[in-house]
Amino acid sequence: MCRLLIISIIFSLAGIIPGLTANGQAPLSELPLPKLETRLADIDRDLDHLVRYSLRSGIGSIGHRSIVHANSKHREWVQIMLGDGARFDEVVLVPVISHDNKLGLRSDGFPAEFRIFAGNNTDTNGAVLATFTAADKLLPRIAPVVIPCPSTTASWIRVEATTLSPRSFDGRCELELSEIFVFDGPDNIALHRPVQVSSADGAPNWPRHPSRVVDGFTPYLMHSAQGASSIAYLSPTLAKGLPVSLTIDLGIPCPLNRIHLHAIDVDDVIPQSHSYDFSLPDHLVIEGANRSDFSDAVPLTTFRSLSPFDRGPLIMLRFPETECRYVRLTVLDICKTPVDNPGSPELGFSEIEIFSKSGNVALHKQVTASIRSNEDKNRSLSHLTDGANFFGRILPLRDWMEQLARRHDLEGERVLVARELTRRYERQKVIVQRLSWLAALLLAGLAFTILIDRLLRIREVARIKERLAADLHDEIGANLHTIAMLSDLADDTRGTPDEHSLFLRRIRAMTEQSDTAVRHFADLLNTNGLYTALAADMRRASERIMSRFEQDVMIEGEEHLLTLKAGTGFDLFLFYKECLVNIIRHSGATRFSTRLKATDRELQLTVTDNGRGLAGNGPPRIPPSLKRRAKIMGAKLAVESPAGGGTRIMLTLRTRRWWRS
Repeated sequence: MCRLLIISIIFSLAGIIPGLTANGQAPLSELPLPKLETRLADIDRDLDHLVRYSLRSGIGSIGHRSIVHANSKHREWVQIMLGDGARFDEVVLVPVISHDNKLGLRSDGFPAEFRIFAGNNTDTNGAVLATFTAADKLLPRIAPVVIPCPSTTASWIRVEATTLSPRSFDGRCELELSEIFVFDGPDNIALHRPVQVSSADGAPNWPRHPSRVVDGFTPYLMHSAQGASSIAYLSPTLAKGLPVSLTIDLGIPCPLNRIHLHAIDVDDVIPQSHSYDFSLPDHLVIEGANRSDFSDAVPLTTFRSLSPFDRGPLIMLRFPETECRYVRLTVLDICKTPVDNPGSPELGFSEIEIFSKSGNVALHKQVTASIRSNEDKNRSLSHLTDGANFFGRILPLRDWMEQLARRHDLEGERVLVARELTRRYERQKVIVQRLSWLAALLLAGLAFTILIDRLLRIREVARIKERLAADLHDEIGANLHTIAMLSDLADDTRGTPDEHSLFLRRIRAMTEQSDTAVRHFADLLNTNGLYTALAADMRRASERIMSRFEQDVMIEGEEHLLTLKAGTGFDLFLFYKECLVNIIRHSGATRFSTRLKATDRELQLTVTDNGRGLAGNGPPRIPPSLKRRAKIMGAKLAVESPAGGGTRIMLTLRTRRWWRS
């Protein structure tokens, strides 16, 4: 019992590892796309090499069914008596399969939640080998459920349903199982063992009965899809009442304990022309011997069919281990009548397997018959031991069940992997569409940026041209006008050497200043050394240009003028000079005043004269040269006519923006 407890703990711990799928891999949502694609290819490759689902037709044994309940919360169990200390390592539960009018083929009455117990004759409770709940997602299925039980020894094994599932046709709940296999290696030790149940719905001669759960009949046909196909052996017409025998020479004596008789594969068309048990005997005696004349024959087992429920595609017979070289199958009663030749019985098998501890020892062994050989070479005696049926190679029973279960798991996983791949592909499609739109937007943005850049460059060129024109007009034009005026004054004072020399020096200074300004026009931002002392330059310009005028120049906040950018001071000085030149040229004034007030945020320049004012109806017209320079500086410009006559020009320039405070 300690071994059973250890196994119970192992199965309990098997379901508590979080974050992994059933096959130990990371969740599909966390796998990268290449691994998902590789996994799908691996699944398809594995499915190509696994057995196929091929289901029986006709009449036959169904299995065990409990009594019916109104709901699923009822306890039902099936217990198989294995004898004294039987060893096993795997349990396989085969479901009863039915047609669901919505879902198609599905298991019928397979438990939604159940436990597997095993114990000895002295232990009525036993130990839990495995527990399955709805979280294990065993349903829906038509495949068997394979339950490993490493190295377990027990006298009985019990399948206990704790939550039943509804049957398909009326929704009422019951426990149904087609077959229970208990494997010790390749040997099914549960075959034809006594069965106890909590309740049963069926009589011994019915298709449903507790004994049917260990009769070896399943809903499946052996369809391995591996190896070459083989056509079953079919004897010539038999005479009624005459015994017929088949003898297999194993070559050497072997300890035998089991024989499998594979029914003939009737047709490859749908529907079939004969029943699945076509040419199977009703009464068959199997003997073993070590002498070819069977003088030392010993009976091994007997097969007797009393109803269609005693026959199936694979008839498995167990017997006590007996060492034999020769095995003879004697037909005592055969009454199968072919549809196309009534009254002429025939004998046929797809394969005969005889098992020793090492497996099927009859494979490719010689077979002889007590009747004349069949003239049809496609149905020769050699086909009885060639290891194949109509669908391909015949597999060991355990491998067959495990591959069916494996197919179920892989097909379920394939659906999930394909769904995840579809989701990823759809997401990639959306991403590609978004990237395409983004690329289009980027191209459009690039084209727009190039266009805007080109427009800005054109605007910058225009601005430079405008500034250059303004600078040439305001600086060079004013200087040339001043030089001309000084030249006139110098000419008038030729008789006064001191004044004449003063005017000549001023002319030279203005010439040098003009030369410096012209050299800096090539780089409008490079005004270093030009008009850096704005207040002094403005006073000096007033004296030179307006030497014959009465003037009043007042500058407040000179310390703030020192913080102006060089370009700003340059533009302000040129604006001021242009105001002075306009007074000389157009106003006819005799006096003017200048007021410059600078603070840390703005400066205000006001130039007023007593001339004739700006002509025209309506508000005074701002001279274009002053408007252009104010625009370059980004300043506000206003012109008005004072009450006493003349013109007043007011310039307001913010030197510090509020968001930079």
